[in-house]
Amino acid sequence: MEKKPLLITDTILRDAHQSQAATRMRIEDMIPALEKLDKIGYWSVECWGGATFDACMRFLNEDPWERLRTIKKYMPNTKLQMLFRGQNILGYKHYADDVVDAFVKKSIENGIDVIRIFDALNDPRNLEQAVKSCKEYGGICETAISYTQSPVHNEDYFVELAKTLENMGADTICIKDMANLLLPYDAYSLVKKLKENVRVPIHLHTHNTTGTGDMTLLMASEAGVDIVDTALSPLANGTANPATEALVATLKGTDRDTGLDLTALSEVATHFRKVADKLKADGILDPKVLSVDAKTLIYQVPGGMLSNTISQLKQAGKEDKYYDVLAEVPKVRKDFGYPPLVTPTSQIVGTQAVMNVISGERYKMIPKESKALLRGEYGKLPGEVNEDVRKKAIGDDKVITCRPADLIEPELQKYADEMKEKGIGKCEEDVLSYALFPAVAEKFFAYRDGEKKETNSAPVTENGVRELFVEDLSN
Repeated sequence: MEKKPLLITDTILRDAHQSQAATRMRIEDMIPALEKLDKIGYWSVECWGGATFDACMRFLNEDPWERLRTIKKYMPNTKLQMLFRGQNILGYKHYADDVVDAFVKKSIENGIDVIRIFDALNDPRNLEQAVKSCKEYGGICETAISYTQSPVHNEDYFVELAKTLENMGADTICIKDMANLLLPYDAYSLVKKLKENVRVPIHLHTHNTTGTGDMTLLMASEAGVDIVDTALSPLANGTANPATEALVATLKGTDRDTGLDLTALSEVATHFRKVADKLKADGILDPKVLSVDAKTLIYQVPGGMLSNTISQLKQAGKEDKYYDVLAEVPKVRKDFGYPPLVTPTSQIVGTQAVMNVISGERYKMIPKESKALLRGEYGKLPGEVNEDVRKKAIGDDKVITCRPADLIEPELQKYADEMKEKGIGKCEEDVLSYALFPAVAEKFFAYRDGEKKETNSAPVTENGVRELFVEDLSN
C-alpha cells in the first residue's frame, strides 16, 4: 500500500474548549503556545468561528477580530480554520447574502485560510452564498455534511450530498459528526464510499462523547480518510475531540504515519495543561464533560444540547423530568422531519421537547423558532413532517419552498446606519459584529472604547432567540 500520511487539524484553540469549557479560553492563554503550535506541521489549526465569536464579546470582553489577527501574527506558517454556519454565519438566524459575503471577505482578510461551511439541515441552498464568497476571496472552501442517523439519513444520502457539494465548488468535504454517532465500522464504510464517489479530500470531525471517537478515527484512517480533527490531550476526549497525541502515536511507523513529533506535541500540551487546570479551578471546566455518555447513542443528543436541556428544566423546577425529555426528543425530531441535531436545530428540538413534557400536553406551547423551522425559514427539512403538528404550529401559513435567503433584502447598510445613529463602532468588522449580535456588540464596544463596563456575564436575548442559544456546545 502506498504511504499516505494522515493529515491533522488540531482544535485546541476552538472546539476543544468550546466543548469542555463553554468557549472560555482567553487569547492570553493561547499566546504563549502559538509559536510552538505553528511549528508542529498540522494541516490546519481550528481557532475561530462556532461560539468563539459570541463568547469573546459576551463573556471575555475580547474583540474576536483582534483575536484572529493576533493568532495569525504568531502562526504565519499554519492554515487557520474557522467553523461557519452557512446562511446563519455565526448567529442563530439566516442573514442576507450581503452580510454573508462581507463576513467571509473580512474573515479571510483578517487571517482565516480554511472555512468549514455547514448547514443544520444539510440544505445545500443554505451554503451557496458562503461557498461562492469563499472561492471569490481565495479561501479554502471546506463544505460539511452534518452527520446524523434517521430513516432518511443513510450512506446513499450522504454520498449524493457529497457529490452535490463537490459540484458546488468544495475544495474538501468534511463529515461533521458533532454528537459522536458515527461508529467505527460505519465510518470505514462511509469514507470508502465517499472516496470512490468524489475526488476532493475527505476530512472527518468527531468527538469522544460516546467513547468511540478514537476507534472511529482509526477505522476512517484505514479506509483512506485524508484529514481528521483531534485536540491536544489537556482538553481532549469526553465531549471534545479525540486526543492528538494518542492518534499520532498509534499511527507512527504505519502507512498513515502523521509525521508529527510526539515530543513537540507534548511540549505544547504542557502549556495547555496549565490552562485546563485554571479553567477547572475557576469552575468553568466541569470534570463531568470528560466522562463517556452512551445515552447519546440512543437519543442522538449532543453534549451541548444535554446541558441546555438540564438548564431549561432547572429554570422550570422540573429536573425530575430529565429522562422524560430525553425520550421526547426523538419523537419531536420525527414530527419535525428528522433534522440533524446541531445548532440551531438542536436547541429548537430540545426546547420543544422540554415544553411538551413540562406543559403536560404535546405542542400545547410552540416557540416561534419551532414555527419558523416548520414553516421552512431554516430550509428544507430532510424527511416527512407530521402535518398535524405543522398545522397546529403555523395554521394556514404557506411553507417556504424557495431558498430562504432569497426572501431577505440586503441588510448590511441598515446595520451600518443604525450604528452611525448610535455613534458606535469604528470599522467594517464592527458592523459585522453588530449585525450578528447587536445587544452584545453594543455593550462590548462601550467597554472596549472606554466606558469599561463589567464583563458581559448576563445572558442577552438576541433576535428573539432564547438565551439558551448562547451556550452552544453542539457543534
